[in-house]
Amino acid sequence: MPGAQPETMSDALVFFGASGDLARKSIFPSLYRMAKVGDLTVPVVGVAFSQWELEDLKERARESIAAAHGGIDDEQALDTLLGLLRYVDGDYNDPATFERLREEIAECAAPTHYLAIPPSLFGTVVKGLQAVGLHENGRVVVEKPFGRDLASAQELDRVITQAFDQPAIFRIDHFLGKEEIMNLLYFRFANAMFEPLWNRTHIESIQVTLAESFGVNGRGAFYESAGAVRDVIQNHLFQIVALLTMDAPAYQGYGAVQAAKVNVFKAMRPITRHDYVRGQFRGYRDEPDVADNSDVETYAAVKLHIDSWRWAGVPIYLRTGKSLAASAGEVVVNFRRPPQALFQDALDPDQHPNRLRFRLSPSSEIALGVRVKRPGEEFVGHEKELLLHTESDLEVAPYERLLTDALRGDNALFTHEDSVEAAWRVVESILTDHTPVIPYEPGSWGPEEAAGRLIGQDGPWVTPQVD
Repeated sequence: MPGAQPETMSDALVFFGASGDLARKSIFPSLYRMAKVGDLTVPVVGVAFSQWELEDLKERARESIAAAHGGIDDEQALDTLLGLLRYVDGDYNDPATFERLREEIAECAAPTHYLAIPPSLFGTVVKGLQAVGLHENGRVVVEKPFGRDLASAQELDRVITQAFDQPAIFRIDHFLGKEEIMNLLYFRFANAMFEPLWNRTHIESIQVTLAESFGVNGRGAFYESAGAVRDVIQNHLFQIVALLTMDAPAYQGYGAVQAAKVNVFKAMRPITRHDYVRGQFRGYRDEPDVADNSDVETYAAVKLHIDSWRWAGVPIYLRTGKSLAASAGEVVVNFRRPPQALFQDALDPDQHPNRLRFRLSPSSEIALGVRVKRPGEEFVGHEKELLLHTESDLEVAPYERLLTDALRGDNALFTHEDSVEAAWRVVESILTDHTPVIPYEPGSWGPEEAAGRLIGQDGPWVTPQVD
């Protein structure tokens, strides 16, 4: 029988992939910050196949934290973390590895197992945990991507649910732990003034941009197996769309929010090749582990429709890419123009309508675009923004927040399997039925076809202004 969801806080954190890049860049710094604020008090067991000893793990942790933003500024917190660390070295395919792990946490009754490893190893590790009983009363945290398509996502879920019940499975997407993403949900439902306008009657279109100015940074092998749709659109951007367009949850709590998001994914019209532009930056094929004739997209732009009562007829444009002009994330909600052109300048097609803009990165801000009259006798206006900077030194890093929630059993910021499968159904067609990639120059905003053929009269794309 699958392991039951524990009713108390976990009493151990086991993370597989302790010697990996994710651990070095994100996990150790997050564990350190958790120790600083008192949220980490349980044993932390690193598992890897690196022929390490415990002292090697501690040294990696120290180096990782020192290299992270802020460095080591609390020696007591560092000592606390290092004192909690344990280590098990072994091959995930070797049953003896899991026997040693069981002995290492023999006094723990409700462990959380975090799989910071390639998805191809998820099944192996879950079966290893189940074989020695470590699934009982435990939780499992798995990193995205959750499959490569609908069939593989369903198979992954089948393997994991043989050992763990759905409430004990935490699908971690660090994007959902970002303060800026959480603020989308809060802003919408904490400010009642926008609710009467948040529908097809008043909103003309929505744009979401998630751009990166760098390339694949030596991760050619990964990108060859993923591409921009799998890596960003099907998960990160769809999650943003769900928070933007979901109906108000029927009650307070994790279940209501998840149900409202699932309804959005189910209402999304499957994307076809006609609503999809693929690009590849020049030089990608020169990257290590990239095929000479690679057709993998490093840029993707799609036109999305949500066939619901609230959003029918409102196009939603999503774009993401590598080696673009800037690294930035932004959501732009374009409101419809006034129904009658009272002032002459309102007839100018280049004049922007009112819009609400959420800057997600590199800075965090919310801006409301309005038109105001220029000084003088003529009734001629220009666009101004009412701008609110929302950044704070009190922000919690995504992995710090999500690992803390997983230890507590709080599922609110994790992805449910229903959402995963519904999202895969939306993009399933374009994973195989698409046009060849269009080359684009590094430092540009991607293929021109994304502006001309895709967004067309609903354009132009609103370019994030990064200082």
